[in-house]
Formats: sequence, structure tokens, C-alpha cells
Amino acid sequence: MQLLAFCWIDGAHLKVTAARNHRAAGVLPRLLAAATVVWLAAARAIAAEPQLPPLPKSVASPQDNPITAAKVELGKQLFFDKRLSGDNTLSCASCHQPERAFADGLARSPGAGGKQLARNTPTVLNAALFKKLFWDGRASSLEEQALQPIQSPDEMNQDLDELERELAAVPGYRKQFQEVFGTGVTRQGIAQALAAFQRTLLSGPSPVDRYLAGDQSALSPQARRGLELFMGDAGCIRCHHGPLLSDGKFYRVGPTFDDRGLATITGKQDDVYKFRTPSLRNVAETGPYMHDGSLATLTDVVTYYYRGIPFTAPGGHALDVAPLLERSFDEIPDLVTFLKALSGEVPKIEPPTLP
Repeated sequence: MQLLAFCWIDGAHLKVTAARNHRAAGVLPRLLAAATVVWLAAARAIAAEPQLPPLPKSVASPQDNPITAAKVELGKQLFFDKRLSGDNTLSCASCHQPERAFADGLARSPGAGGKQLARNTPTVLNAALFKKLFWDGRASSLEEQALQPIQSPDEMNQDLDELERELAAVPGYRKQFQEVFGTGVTRQGIAQALAAFQRTLLSGPSPVDRYLAGDQSALSPQARRGLELFMGDAGCIRCHHGPLLSDGKFYRVGPTFDDRGLATITGKQDDVYKFRTPSLRNVAETGPYMHDGSLATLTDVVTYYYRGIPFTAPGGHALDVAPLLERSFDEIPDLVTFLKALSGEVPKIEPPTLP
């Protein structure tokens, strides 16, 4: 009779099993010792696995842009002010709407002149925790990010020299910039005020956070099954972990290949079609999904990962993920229910009175 010794991971439990018979007594201890080594390695792997910690209650500001209540209020006004666009028709809040978890519910937003943009508008909720911003990671701070949509010919199409002149002509803005920065209206001040406001846009604890903190009633049985799949057999946690449920890295996952993604920034052929892992915080409120907004619902997204991922991209590039062909479609509702339980309270921001 063949002697077997093996270990496996079953959820959070580790098991060691050995088949034994009367001839196996001499080798069984050695096999069990070998299995123990594997068990310990697996245990270390589990301990090292990324987990799902809660969001911080606040975000630290950089030393050169300390947060103040007055600066946040100025940033809030600028966020809602359509004078930041070239034709005075678009504000930051046009695409990042507070009532839609700071997204806009569109596959792709209208930009300057009403022309549809090339990429889906990501939420700015919790964006202060990302080290790289935009789908292609071209900004490394909220300050660097803030002016890019304003200047973009495709988005708000505003000349920064003209913007400084336009806002400086408003007595209320002149007064606020002097009080907050000790200067007149400047592009640096605009960026810093917008960044300060966005650092306050953090979502509250979700049902998943409460469950992981010990509240067993926070998740339904279906959502708990989804959590187990997310952290286990479905493998979602490999990229979606940490407070944001995003590793902040860039991957080639499809579903379309008409945008070069990260390669437009790095110029590297290996970065073609790669985009940053999005946060899953409040994901049920921020669809449509993917960099191009091509997947309308969370069910569409999970189904795509189960069966829709292609095996190669144009030019022979390999995808960074593979479809879960061995998994059952019956798991999809469990994962979707779990994803819906990642929504926390969104800051209630009312449009301010503008100067």
C-alpha cells in the first residue's frame, strides 16, 4: 500500500494527514516531519498574506501643505467652481459628484466641449491614500494631480495664467488666498487647497470592517461566503488588499486594448495596456467599472474575471491574470454581495456658496 503524507490549507485551518498501514511504521515519523516542514511554511505564508485593515480616520498632510480649516474650505469652493474650466461649464464636482460617492455614474464623462473622455472617471473618495494617482499613475500626490485635469485640453481646458487672473478678479478669492497662503491667487495655492479638501474625503467603516473587527452580525451568510472566496479560492486579495483594497500596482487585465495605459507615461513596451488596481471601497456606488467603463455592473465585473479574461493581448503580451475557469458561476452572487458590503458612509458635502 502506498504511503502518503501531505498538508493543505482549508480556509484558515491547516491540516496534516498521513495514510498508514502496518508496513509504514518505520517511515511514518519521517513523513510526518516532512509534512510539518510544509505545514510551517504554509503557516508563514498565511501570516504574510495581505489582509484587509480599516481605513485611517484621517490622512497626514505633507510638510509643505499643512491642513487648516480655512484651506479646506477654500479647496471645497474651488472644487465646485466652474470657473476652473476654460468655458466656465465644468467643475471638479461635475465628474466627482458627492451624491455618487465622488464619481459620476457614467462609463466615460463628457469633457471640454461635451466630447466624451477616453477613460472612466475614478472616485476621489479615499484617493489621498494612493501613492500613484490616475489610471496610469502619472501623479504622485494630490497636489500634482489637482492641476492636470484643469489644464487638460480634453477635460477642463483651462489656461493656468488665465485662471489666476480670473480668480484674482474675485474679491472673495483674493481675500481667502491672502489669509490662507499670504499671497495672491496662484496655481500652487489652487493645487494645495484642492489637495487639502480631498484629504478630508474618507469613507466610514463598512459592514466588512465591522465584521472583521468582531461584529459577527455585520455580514450576511452570503457576504461571508463571498469574503472567503475573495481571500481564498477566487484570489482577489492578491491585488485588492490593504486599507484601500488596492495594492496600487499596475496590471494588464483587459477588457479592451485601445489604450496604452501605463506605457503612455513610462514609454516601456512591457507597460502597454497596464492600469492601476482600483480601490474597492464603496465600489457598489462607483460603477461603471474598468479603465474604460466597459463593464456596467459588479456582476459583469466578477463574471469577467471568472470567464471573460483573454489569454493574450495584442502584440503577444501576456495578461497578468487568468480566468477562473475551474470555478463555478454559482460563486458570483456571493462575491457580488461581499463587494456591496464594502461601502462605508460617504462624507456629506453640500455645494458651498462661491465668492
